[in-house]
Amino acid sequence: MFKLLGGLHRSWSSSTLGKPPGCISRIWFGPLPKDSKWVKPGRISYIENDVKKTADIVKIVDGVVVLLFSKSREKLIFVRQFRGSVYHGICTGSNVQVSEGEADLERFPPEMGVTLELCGGAVDKDKSLAEIAQEEVLEECGYKVPVESLKHVFDYRSGVGASSGAMTLFYCEVRDDQKVAMGGGVDNEVIQVVELSVEEARKLVQTGAKTNGGPSCMMGLLWFFLQKDSN
Repeated sequence: MFKLLGGLHRSWSSSTLGKPPGCISRIWFGPLPKDSKWVKPGRISYIENDVKKTADIVKIVDGVVVLLFSKSREKLIFVRQFRGSVYHGICTGSNVQVSEGEADLERFPPEMGVTLELCGGAVDKDKSLAEIAQEEVLEECGYKVPVESLKHVFDYRSGVGASSGAMTLFYCEVRDDQKVAMGGGVDNEVIQVVELSVEEARKLVQTGAKTNGGPSCMMGLLWFFLQKDSN
């Protein structure tokens, strides 16, 4: 039976963005299979100043993210989806043990794991980063954009502790006539497209703000307000 392993979990709220993108009826946890396609745990050892040191690491897939801005409606475009890692992190707090068994959905509603993110995806194709980003914009948000419209903003690391994936941030302006599909992802993905006004998005990076989104979203917004929005 799933138990709360940590103390107080971080606050969360989905009320401002409406209902979650999908209907989750059951959640359970288990150990990582050895054939995982996306995550590979390991250990690195090294000698620094004649002292042997080790670090436990998790190899993850590199990714691209795209900050989308609708010129037709002057709104920033985000995606929402359930992230199991976020759900587990909130439920268990600071405890590093991976719990096993069923989650209590009344005590821990699935909405706790719904994130607000920039459009993006894994670098898992033999294509350029811009081409992968172009595909993600179409699949997740429904806009067909030329590769040339994707502005390369910067490259960074998703983390520098246990895991570290190379990330590339793009910026792209879109118009309504480029909307050719509903978006929402491919295969079994359940992704909800969300549009926020510039002022609504500004609240996400104000002092004291809380969000379930990753650092890519915050970094993209801070760049936007610094480089694109002069108000």
